[in-house]
Amino acid sequence: MERKAYRLADIAARFGGQVIGDAGTQVQQIGTLEHATAGQIAFLANAKYRNQLDHSKASAVILSAIDADATALPRIVCDNPYSYFAKLSSFLNPLPECIPGIHPSAVIGKGTKISPKSHIGPLVTVGDGAIIGAGTTVMEGCSIGAGAVLGENTLLYPRVTVYHACVIGNHVIAHSGVVIGADGFGMAWEEGKWLKIPQIGRVVIGDHVEIGANTTIDRGALDDTVIEEDVKLDNQIQVAHNVHIGAHTAIAGCVGIAGSATIGKYCRIGGSAGILGHLQIADHVEIASFTLIGKSITEPGSYAGIFPFSKNDEWRNNAVHLRHLGELVKRVKALEKEIESLKGEKI
Repeated sequence: MERKAYRLADIAARFGGQVIGDAGTQVQQIGTLEHATAGQIAFLANAKYRNQLDHSKASAVILSAIDADATALPRIVCDNPYSYFAKLSSFLNPLPECIPGIHPSAVIGKGTKISPKSHIGPLVTVGDGAIIGAGTTVMEGCSIGAGAVLGENTLLYPRVTVYHACVIGNHVIAHSGVVIGADGFGMAWEEGKWLKIPQIGRVVIGDHVEIGANTTIDRGALDDTVIEEDVKLDNQIQVAHNVHIGAHTAIAGCVGIAGSATIGKYCRIGGSAGILGHLQIADHVEIASFTLIGKSITEPGSYAGIFPFSKNDEWRNNAVHLRHLGELVKRVKALEKEIESLKGEKI
């Protein structure tokens, strides 16, 4: 299918910005400065790529006022080229259209409320009493548990599992392999064996949340596990029972969040970081990749707890020194006391 082309003038009318050069230039797709071809519009959001402007084969470019004179290409000048690129790319590459209807191979339980404006794909199962809102697409192989609620204009890619009674808001995207509402890791120890604790809470997910492939969000043990609005979760994240993640927080892949941790609003957590259970993370906190958080963070700011990489031999030598830090601290304290005692003596 041939893509529709848009004039720069039409794009600027929709998204703002100033067109410099031929406003009638037409583009169909987004590309990078290095690899864009005719009919594509590139963007410059990082100064280190400015030299690529001279060689770009893009038909046009999005950039900021400071770079407006750095190219002769037709261009759209705006305040934030990266967010402009994001909005334009979403416009040129919309999510799959919701085509209303229920596939004949789907299994629908009793007492469900499925909007006639929603799409239920092949081999989907929808449990008794589940609710699915208008404009929502549930792709092939998904499982929606009894009493679960999916809001409007939500998109579940193939083989997403939503357990019973969980609530998902509007405009949510869940990628393949996501599991929402599995039992949390709750057990009690008695007489040499583990006793399972039923997990009777739910998972409640707000509007405009995106959940990456194979991410798992466990249901609460008693209270709910809560993901507030506009949270962005990357692939393969583990969110344990009773976790609460504040609005507008973004978490990169392979992060593990232990039970009952609370993460504030507007936080950013790098890949493979770990957060221990029952901790509190304040709003506006940034956590570096591979950092293990072992106590609560009460003040906004950037935090890191990783040992810098180096050549293997150097790293081994530093690791040996780290093992003796306790001994070194004792020696330093002893020397400080000795120095203090010498201050009063005449030399």
